[in-house]
Amino acid sequence: MTTPYYREVGDEVRAFTAAHATRTPVLLKGPTGCGKSRFVEAMAARLDRPLVTVACNDETSAHDLIGRWLVKGGDTVWQDGPVTRAVKQGAVLYLDEVAEAREDVIVVLHPLADHRRQLHIDRLDQTLDAGAGFMLVASYNPGYRRGLKELKPSTRQRFIAIRFGYPAAEVEAEIVEAEAQLEPAVARRLVALAGKIRTLEELGLAETVSTRLLINAGRLIGAGVPPRRACAVAVVAPLSDDVETQHALQDLVDLAL
Repeated sequence: MTTPYYREVGDEVRAFTAAHATRTPVLLKGPTGCGKSRFVEAMAARLDRPLVTVACNDETSAHDLIGRWLVKGGDTVWQDGPVTRAVKQGAVLYLDEVAEAREDVIVVLHPLADHRRQLHIDRLDQTLDAGAGFMLVASYNPGYRRGLKELKPSTRQRFIAIRFGYPAAEVEAEIVEAEAQLEPAVARRLVALAGKIRTLEELGLAETVSTRLLINAGRLIGAGVPPRRACAVAVVAPLSDDVETQHALQDLVDLAL
């Protein structure tokens, strides 16, 4: 298994490795596009475990995750959902944006997140013990949720929590350079642009520019798109639909590049 590129920014690798060794669930907290998902991909590869990822949303039910009966060729057959597969395989189960999940999903996860490490499948009247390498990892963005749908303490306290943020400028430039295969000077200018945008609260952005957006812009530049145009479509447009805000952001792009 090839380990995806990941630039460690603190002691998150040591904490995650220790959590896996002690069978402790991990909650990753941080803004959109700061590297949480890439970190989990890299750690699953480093631990030599399969990775099962679920992008949670408010339409996802417990049955979607556990499994369901299907009719195939006149027969009724059971099909495991992603959580059941992860439990059986001893995989790293990554629930991205778990705060978006319906309450019935959270209830199902509780026995997996404590000392029991079990999954009960009510439609089969069966309880599975998680495989030896199984690890439950969840993420959420406290800033995005804005307190409207916070995780309950009874859920949060089943996890250790690792907080993520945007890296220091020199580290972020290193990441953008590596991920987008950019010249170092161009990567530094993109990061400087992000640093400026992140200080401007008056823009009223729901979320600010992420490392992911910088990498997207960098890849377009690497593919031959002029830098200002690359930032227009990869940074400015994703951040806001408001025309005045877009003009203000584009002015910053034009000054930086």
